[in-house]
Amino acid sequence: MGRFKLTIEYDGTRYSGWQMQKGGKTIQGELIDACRELFKDSEVDLFGAGRTDGGVHAIGQVAHLGVETDLLPLKIKYGINDRLPSDICVKNVEEAHPKFHARHDANARSYVYQISRRRTAFGKKYVWWIKDQLDVSLMNEAAKNFTGLKDYRYFTDEDAEQTSTKVEILHAAVAEFGDMIVFHVVGSHFLWKQVRRMTGVLVEAGRGKLSPAEVASFFRIKTDIPAKLTAPPSGLFLERVYYRNEEVSYETKPFISL
Repeated sequence: MGRFKLTIEYDGTRYSGWQMQKGGKTIQGELIDACRELFKDSEVDLFGAGRTDGGVHAIGQVAHLGVETDLLPLKIKYGINDRLPSDICVKNVEEAHPKFHARHDANARSYVYQISRRRTAFGKKYVWWIKDQLDVSLMNEAAKNFTGLKDYRYFTDEDAEQTSTKVEILHAAVAEFGDMIVFHVVGSHFLWKQVRRMTGVLVEAGRGKLSPAEVASFFRIKTDIPAKLTAPPSGLFLERVYYRNEEVSYETKPFISL
C-alpha cells in the first residue's frame, strides 16, 4: 500500500470538526468519501495531524493517505478535489515514507485566532467580533504565562484520547492589523478546545478583567474560568503542522483583511 502526505485547507463552518463521527458531517468523512470514489475498490486509510473542533478552519492541515494506486500525486490531488465540496481543498499531495504518520511524526502545530474590532459583512465566518475595547499590550502580558511546558488541564474537557494534559507552548503573541487582532500560538500539540480557551482568557485580560497573575494561577489552582470564557470556533484556523527539519515560523499575520 502506498502512502501519501496531503496538505489540506477547509472552511469548517458547515462541519462537526475533522474527525469522523456518527450523525455528523466531517472533514475527514468528506475526504474519505472522495478517496473511495476515486480509488474504487481499493482500501483507503486517511488520518489527520490533529482534530479541529466543529466550526474551526484550516489553512494547512496535514493527513496521510494509505492506498494501493498507480496514480501520480498530481493526479491524486486533482482526482480528490474533483470529488470534494467547494469548502474543502487538497493543496498538495506528495509521496511519503511507508511509515509516515501525520499525527505521530509532527513536531509542532500553529494556530491563528482572528478577532475583529468591527462588524464585518464578508468575514463574519472567520472572526470573533468583539465590541469592547481590547488592550493588546495587556493581552500580550497575559500571553507570557502560556509559554513553556505546562499542565493545561483546566483549558480542556475530558477526552479519552488525551493521555496527558501537559503541553509545551513555544510561542504565544497577539498583534494588531487595522481592525483585526490576531492571536498566534505554536505548540508541541494542542488539547480539545485549548486554543479557544486560551483566546477567551486573553480577551478577558484585554478587557482589563483578568490580570496576568490571575492567568498564571490557572495552571496551579483548580478553576472553571477558562471553560466559561471559551471563544467561538469561527475565528480559529489551524495554520500549519511542522515535521522534522522544518523551521518553525513565529510570524503573526491575519488570513483576511478588514
